[in-house]
Amino acid sequence: MGIRVLVADDHRLTMEAIKGYLAREDGIKVVAEARSGRQALELVARATPDVAMIDMHMPGAVDGLTCAERIRRNFPQTKVVVISASADEASVRMAFRRGAHAFISKAVDPRDLGSALRQTTQGTVFLAPWAGEAESEEWLEGLTKRELAVLKAVGAGLPNRDIGQQLWVTEHTVKFHLTNIFRKLDVANRTEAARWAHQHGLIQDVAPEPVALEAPAV
Repeated sequence: MGIRVLVADDHRLTMEAIKGYLAREDGIKVVAEARSGRQALELVARATPDVAMIDMHMPGAVDGLTCAERIRRNFPQTKVVVISASADEASVRMAFRRGAHAFISKAVDPRDLGSALRQTTQGTVFLAPWAGEAESEEWLEGLTKRELAVLKAVGAGLPNRDIGQQLWVTEHTVKFHLTNIFRKLDVANRTEAARWAHQHGLIQDVAPEPVALEAPAV
């Protein structure tokens, strides 16, 4: 049985875009859509989705954060993913304080949405980049700065645990980025990825600079 998702966003264009990308993902199905926080709460009670993607800034008495808070309290079986065009540190901290299991910036590469939801259901925090580090910022074969840092570490022969410690992230997050790296480079495993990194001159004697990806302590 796949991941059942509710999407709540008052902007129709955003809603249709999210639904369109998730429709391409195997094992993920949008089972409900809401235009307000109040409607989202009603639909979560009826549809019991595995994940509720809630826009942070929906209008009305039950805004996105209030909705997230109530879902977390009243429907603990549903993971709450807050989505927002604002990815500054204050917004992310507030989302996690109010009940989010994960935070996704609307600047994220939409091809990563499926992986983000899978990671969330596995109990691993997924955090979109901070402001100024948009996921759409690319370098060589579509790799983001974070993916490039992981690739360099893999090319240097580091295991996932050491990569996580070096980049201040969990092993689950390292695996998440490796999945995206393999897809973007069209390689099958870390050995092929390391070979690719060497062939493209990415491996140096110095360790990659740490890039903070995980949720801040709250």
